[in-house]
Amino acid sequence: MEKKLKLIWDFRGPDAQKTAEHHEIHLKEFIKAENLKNEITGVEIISDLYAVAFLVVNESEMISVRDRLRPHRGEWYNL
Repeated sequence: MEKKLKLIWDFRGPDAQKTAEHHEIHLKEFIKAENLKNEITGVEIISDLYAVAFLVVNESEMISVRDRLRPHRGEWYNL
Protein backbone atom coordinates (compact mmCIF):
# COMPACT_ATOMS: atom_id res chain seq x y z
CA MET A 1 0.00 0.00 0.00
CA GLU A 2 1.38 3.37 -1.05
CA LYS A 3 2.09 6.03 1.58
CA LYS A 4 -0.27 8.99 1.70
CA LEU A 5 0.32 12.65 2.47
CA LYS A 6 -2.07 15.21 3.86
CA LEU A 7 -1.62 18.56 2.09
CA ILE A 8 -2.83 21.39 4.31
CA TRP A 9 -3.98 24.97 3.76
CA ASP A 10 -4.19 27.24 6.83
CA PHE A 11 -6.82 29.97 7.15
CA ARG A 12 -6.91 32.54 9.93
CA GLY A 13 -9.27 35.29 10.96
CA PRO A 14 -12.98 35.64 11.66
CA ASP A 15 -13.89 34.01 8.31
CA ALA A 16 -11.41 31.14 8.60
CA GLN A 17 -14.05 28.39 8.78
CA LYS A 18 -16.05 29.68 5.80
CA THR A 19 -12.89 30.14 3.77
CA ALA A 20 -11.66 26.63 4.57
CA GLU A 21 -15.06 25.15 3.66
CA HIS A 22 -15.04 27.03 0.37
CA HIS A 23 -11.50 25.90 -0.36
CA GLU A 24 -12.57 22.28 0.21
CA ILE A 25 -15.14 22.67 -2.59
CA HIS A 26 -12.32 23.57 -4.98
CA LEU A 27 -10.20 20.66 -3.75
CA LYS A 28 -13.05 18.26 -4.56
CA GLU A 29 -13.36 19.80 -8.03
CA PHE A 30 -9.62 19.32 -8.52
CA ILE A 31 -9.86 15.64 -7.52
CA LYS A 32 -12.52 15.02 -10.17
CA ALA A 33 -10.77 17.04 -12.87
CA GLU A 34 -7.44 15.28 -12.29
CA ASN A 35 -8.84 11.78 -11.57
CA LEU A 36 -6.85 11.48 -8.36
CA LYS A 37 -6.84 8.09 -6.65
CA ASN A 38 -7.98 9.37 -3.25
CA GLU A 39 -11.06 11.45 -2.59
CA ILE A 40 -10.21 12.36 0.98
CA THR A 41 -10.67 16.03 1.84
CA GLY A 42 -11.82 17.85 4.91
CA VAL A 43 -11.94 20.89 7.10
CA GLU A 44 -10.67 21.02 10.67
CA ILE A 45 -11.70 23.85 12.96
CA ILE A 46 -8.82 24.58 15.30
CA SER A 47 -10.33 27.65 16.99
CA ASP A 48 -12.76 30.50 16.27
CA LEU A 49 -10.02 32.21 14.29
CA TYR A 50 -8.13 29.28 12.76
CA ALA A 51 -9.24 26.51 10.40
CA VAL A 52 -7.54 24.25 7.88
CA ALA A 53 -8.62 22.56 4.67
CA PHE A 54 -6.82 19.42 3.56
CA LEU A 55 -6.43 16.98 0.69
CA VAL A 56 -4.93 13.50 0.99
CA VAL A 57 -2.84 12.29 -1.96
CA ASN A 58 -0.71 9.25 -2.70
CA GLU A 59 3.01 9.83 -2.39
CA SER A 60 3.45 9.30 -6.16
CA GLU A 61 1.00 12.18 -6.86
CA MET A 62 2.32 14.57 -4.24
CA ILE A 63 4.87 16.55 -6.25
CA SER A 64 2.51 17.24 -9.13
CA VAL A 65 -0.36 18.25 -6.85
CA ARG A 66 1.90 20.26 -4.54
CA ASP A 67 3.38 22.25 -7.40
CA ARG A 68 -0.03 23.11 -8.84
CA LEU A 69 -2.00 23.78 -5.64
CA ARG A 70 0.78 25.11 -3.41
CA PRO A 71 -0.37 23.97 0.03
CA HIS A 72 1.01 25.73 3.08
CA ARG A 73 2.35 22.52 4.56
CA GLY A 74 2.00 18.77 4.58
CA GLU A 75 2.32 15.73 6.81
CA TRP A 76 2.14 11.97 6.53
CA TYR A 77 -1.43 10.70 6.61
CA ASN A 78 -2.22 7.72 8.80
CA LEU A 79 -5.69 6.28 8.93
